[in-house]
Parts: sequence; C-alpha cells; structure tokens
Amino acid sequence: QVQLVESGGGLVQAGGSLRLSCRASGMFFSISDLGWYRQAPGNQRELVAHISSGGRRNYADSVKGRFTISRDNAKNTVYLQMNSLKPEDTAVYYCARTSPSLYWGQGIQVTVSS
Repeated sequence: QVQLVESGGGLVQAGGSLRLSCRASGMFFSISDLGWYRQAPGNQRELVAHISSGGRRNYADSVKGRFTISRDNAKNTVYLQMNSLKPEDTAVYYCARTSPSLYWGQGIQVTVSS
C-alpha cells in the first residue's frame, strides 16, 4: 500500500533552518505530483509547496523566497528546505501525493521559537 513517511521536524529558533524529508513507497513515484501542507492549531490545513511530476513548483505566498521544495525520484523522496523560519511557521507539516490520487503522510511537528 501507499506510504508516506516524514522526517526532519523539530524545534528551531527563529531565523534557523530545517529540512523535511518524505520517503514514499507503494507508488509510482516519478509520475506523482507531491506537496507539503501544514496545519497550525485552530487553523485549516494549507498548502505550503507543490511539485509536479515534471518539476513545476508552486509556493504559498507566505513562504516564497524562504522555502524550497525538491524531489529525488531515484530515492522516492520529496524534500522541503525551510530557511529563515518564523514563529508563524509553527505547525504540523504533512507530505502528500496529490495526483494521480490523494494520499497523506502522518505529519511531523515543526516548532519555531521566538
């Protein structure tokens, strides 16, 4: 079955960096569109960054210029490099395959202290 497993979260000070990884299995990774989403307490889940099977990238306005999404098809892994982190980036981050069908990872906590 399809599995998405996130790693790399944790606690970081404002201005710091983290790199999230999401390793996928049970799918044809190279033809999958992939995304990172986040959900803060009391808020709806929101798209952070998305990368298509062809490498096209989209970002939420709030993270443009600070976050970078990338993928390594040989490793079945998608990454989210997060720089210049802010306290408002604190959330549970979810990896997702968005196409051809939707699957979610279990989520990983990112906490940015001020």
